[in-house]
Amino acid sequence: MEPKEEVNVKDEKRKFYKKLLKIFVIIGLLFVGLVGYGVYLAFFDMNRLPTGEYLTEETSPDGKYTLKAYVTNGGATTSYAIRGELLFNERNNKTKNIYWNYREDTANITWTDNDTVVINGYSLDVPNDKFDFRNQ
Repeated sequence: MEPKEEVNVKDEKRKFYKKLLKIFVIIGLLFVGLVGYGVYLAFFDMNRLPTGEYLTEETSPDGKYTLKAYVTNGGATTSYAIRGELLFNERNNKTKNIYWNYREDTANITWTDNDTVVINGYSLDVPNDKFDFRNQ
């Protein structure tokens, strides 16, 4: 039978290592979360797309939305891309990027109804749908 003091020391060590492990797990999860969020911001956030040059625009049949298309030139090493920006005409002209496709330099925009727009063959229900070639 072990003396009572040795049992208490072992229990205290075990509790200390459990706390230390919990701290390392929490710090590790926070680090992974921050790195993941940084990657999302750097590579996948549609609000950080290049502006581009104005190409064309079409307004929805009810006048609630306007979709503006911009062509971006990535330089000598990348192809052109089309960015589609949805303009909320009734909400102080608030904007939202809803379309981003690589290797395109023209934008064919048609509204099939008040809330559905077709951009270069991709149908989107506005204002919630988005098309981003990076997520395909």
